[in-house]
Amino acid sequence: MQIDLSGRTAFVSGSTQGIGLAIVKGLAAAGAEVVLNGRTQERVDAAVASVLDAQPGAAVRGIAADVGSAEGAAVVFEALPAVDILVNNLGIFAPQDVFDVDDDTWQRFWDVNVLSGIRLTRHYAQGMRDRGWGRVQFIASESAVVIPVEMVHYGVTKTALLGVSRGYAKALSGTGVTVNSVIAGPTRTEGVEAFVASLIGADVPWDEAEKRFIAEHRPTSIIQRLIDPAEIANMTTYLASEQASATTGGALRVDGGQADHILP
Repeated sequence: MQIDLSGRTAFVSGSTQGIGLAIVKGLAAAGAEVVLNGRTQERVDAAVASVLDAQPGAAVRGIAADVGSAEGAAVVFEALPAVDILVNNLGIFAPQDVFDVDDDTWQRFWDVNVLSGIRLTRHYAQGMRDRGWGRVQFIASESAVVIPVEMVHYGVTKTALLGVSRGYAKALSGTGVTVNSVIAGPTRTEGVEAFVASLIGADVPWDEAEKRFIAEHRPTSIIQRLIDPAEIANMTTYLASEQASATTGGALRVDGGQADHILP
């Protein structure tokens, strides 16, 4: 399959590292002009440089803004009025006993993980609809369907994304705009490495820590390892393509088989 995104402009929120940065690289490699995003100019500049190091000549630039707030989203809209491909990747997670999660923490997770994507989609998808083509994606998690007891507040926000994605897909029915969510499984990012260390122990060698984390905390994983961010990016690049024109309203799994369900 030859995926060609030449002539398309993409915006990926929260994309200076981890899954987001891998998605930027995947879209850029397919020929899209990609705008990455982070909260500080320093992080944005470093991420752009890393993409260009890996792919000299890639059409990539960045916007520094906290899209977890309405003010930050407005900065992005001013700098980038329209896009063809929107990947709502921004998200935060942290383990915490559900009885200790206060109102402010619940609200913060909702603002960053859910409202950021709603704001961006509400703005950009209308232009896609008017032009007759577009791709919107929400990066969810297996935690949306297998709520982790150590991160109930995180899991709930990811569950919400499945509903938001399906709702926007229906609202854009017949317009040439597709909307999907990607159920990403446990992925080896900087944040997950720190999370694993907090559960298994910072002094445990990585190979052993990964095996113990999967065995003790994610035992239903079929691949029995953490996912590489590029494996998530492979799915998002496909969903951004012409070839995915009949895939919409879906929750597509890249979870290593961890969610012990047939659908989704």
